[in-house]
Amino acid sequence: MAALTPISRTPVSFYVPVVAAAGAVAGLLVGTAQGSSLLGIGIGALLMAALAFVTTQVARAETPSRWAMVGLLGIAGFVMGGFAAAIIGALFGWFFGWFSFWLYEGRYRAYVAPYLTPGQVLWHYTFRVICGAILVFLITPILVVMPLSFNAEDFFTFTPEMLRFDPAGYSLKHYEDFFTNSDWQNALANSVKIAPMATLLSVSFGTLAAIGLSQPHVPFRRAIMAILISPMIVPLIISAAGMYFFYSRIGLQGTYVGVVLAHAALGIPFVIITVTATLVGFDNSLTRAAANMGAGPVTTFFRVQMPLILPGVISGGLFAFITSFDEVVVVLFVGSAGQKTLPWQMFTGLREQISPTILAVATILVIISIALLTVVEMLRRRSERLRGMSPG
Repeated sequence: MAALTPISRTPVSFYVPVVAAAGAVAGLLVGTAQGSSLLGIGIGALLMAALAFVTTQVARAETPSRWAMVGLLGIAGFVMGGFAAAIIGALFGWFFGWFSFWLYEGRYRAYVAPYLTPGQVLWHYTFRVICGAILVFLITPILVVMPLSFNAEDFFTFTPEMLRFDPAGYSLKHYEDFFTNSDWQNALANSVKIAPMATLLSVSFGTLAAIGLSQPHVPFRRAIMAILISPMIVPLIISAAGMYFFYSRIGLQGTYVGVVLAHAALGIPFVIITVTATLVGFDNSLTRAAANMGAGPVTTFFRVQMPLILPGVISGGLFAFITSFDEVVVVLFVGSAGQKTLPWQMFTGLREQISPTILAVATILVIISIALLTVVEMLRRRSERLRGMSPG
């Protein structure tokens, strides 16, 4: 991509304070880990400002300076916390080496519109930093859980062996416990039984509801839509309590049928929303043309309408499956010991016997969720291509 705006070097009074501010944030993280946040902020700001000034105004050679910063901070990390800290320090060095020259050379202006004011350029990058910070905040627990699931000890913390990347500190024994323990396998079997059935019901009823509510002649369709998607809005504990009292009266509490119906009710809103979004770009003249050719409503649906809305249907089904597979609150109210699902077993393990096997199960569920969401994104792009839209 060609540069939109000519670039020029910036003054020391601009980029050094910015690097110092970034260094203060990094120092806050390191200082907090060492037990002294304020000291970390001060040292981080001063150290990064000094390194930025030396590398850009004294050394000037970009590539050697950046590698020197990687080595320097890597060594500092090793002294403070061993091999793992050395890797983190080297990553900090790589970032601040790049960041210092990126600001000094004025490259931050290369790919923004030339008419933007300094304030608009600042907001342009501030917005991206905020989005990145939110992403880090959301994804950090996952990044912590996954390596802990390979802990060789029965602890929920990183052992010294793990921090040194000693092979003796890592083990697959928690995964072995998951696949050999009867309690975990029974819970997995229940989840595998319940989630597909709930997904099938959600897709069937949700698709029919979305198609019906997409017709302009349906009376009170906005009110009906609000009622159908209310399980997404109403707090889950309220829905669970209501289902418990209702199912108790009709004999469905503590049965597989009750749990399946409850999970289907939670999954239907996802199907309605995704299918409705797909139907926005649907050309209704296709169904009228099929009717003019003598096709009945069922044939028209399966031969004309369904192939075009199929990506939305599958996407909604995947969301419904994830909702059922990961749900724990409703099944605690509606189910019994015989319907104990995987999330229920994890919840029980946290309350009664804290075992790192929970971390192994959590890692497996995260991988499954990522795979399913990847499929959803691929289907979304395919749906937009079928409707003649740009996937972006």
